[in-house]
Amino acid sequence: MSGLLSQPRVRLATLPTPLRPAPRLSAAAGVEIWLKRDDLTGLGLGGNKVRGLEFLLAEAQQQGCDCLVTGGGPGSNWAMLAALGARNLGMDSVLVCYGDPVPPSGNMQLATMAGAQVRFTGDPDRASVDGAIEEITAELGAEGRRPYPVGRGGATATGALGYLTAGLELAGQLDELELAPAQLWLATGSCGTQAGLWAGAAWQRSGYQVIGVTVSRPVEECVARIGRLGREVADRIGIPAPTCPPCVLGGHIGPGYGRRSPEGDAAAALVARTEGVFLDPIFAAKAMAGLLAANRRGQVTGPVVFLVSGGAPTLFTSD
Repeated sequence: MSGLLSQPRVRLATLPTPLRPAPRLSAAAGVEIWLKRDDLTGLGLGGNKVRGLEFLLAEAQQQGCDCLVTGGGPGSNWAMLAALGARNLGMDSVLVCYGDPVPPSGNMQLATMAGAQVRFTGDPDRASVDGAIEEITAELGAEGRRPYPVGRGGATATGALGYLTAGLELAGQLDELELAPAQLWLATGSCGTQAGLWAGAAWQRSGYQVIGVTVSRPVEECVARIGRLGREVADRIGIPAPTCPPCVLGGHIGPGYGRRSPEGDAAAALVARTEGVFLDPIFAAKAMAGLLAANRRGQVTGPVVFLVSGGAPTLFTSD
């Protein structure tokens, strides 16, 4: 525990987030489901990325940085929250988006309201963001700025600390409720969230399986990334690395990353009608679709905790 407590951290989130039963959803699905409400983390409109930003921005402050450089898609929840977190600490931000310029709306509009500078790569390949982050970091350094570059989704060992600590938070809530879930389900994109939860669950011997539903990458790539990040974060704080492989479920990306799917929309509608909770169409809705489909196949053991990861601005996009 001392290794974790020694990590620099700033407080951006309102914690702990609630863990709530979902009785009407459970009845409709035929399995007991609890919702971990990380859409209520408090920064901006909330979302799971706030937890990792507490460690990433603390590291940036420790290094004396004055500007955050990161990116993603034009509708990136990560990029918007990163810009808000940076502004909260008095830092500027430059956000890099793949593709051609589009009018600011949704998350991008919120980021620009907070003063973020947005640049586009002109290349539809998501990976074009990575090279642009490096170029802009060098450019800002040459201008005398002290930039802090972070890759898409904040998926680094530092960022994964956010969900390793979330696992400790969840453990306390489960103990208080005398609840022993068999599985924890979540959407997996850049893989940092699942890596932190996977490493934390192994460390705490939590007894539940962490199951990610990929909304972005091939399953094999997710497994490799989660494994690498999980081992790195474990090594960073001096705990044993997990020995079981990460569990990632495919088949629910739909028409593509960043685009809603019919199955995801149906799952989100079910959760809204039964529990009055909104799932974003790009991440959590597809993960819930994966959970419901697996349950219909008899592959789900309850009770289940489902991570509501936020992303409210994407509810108002059409694609």
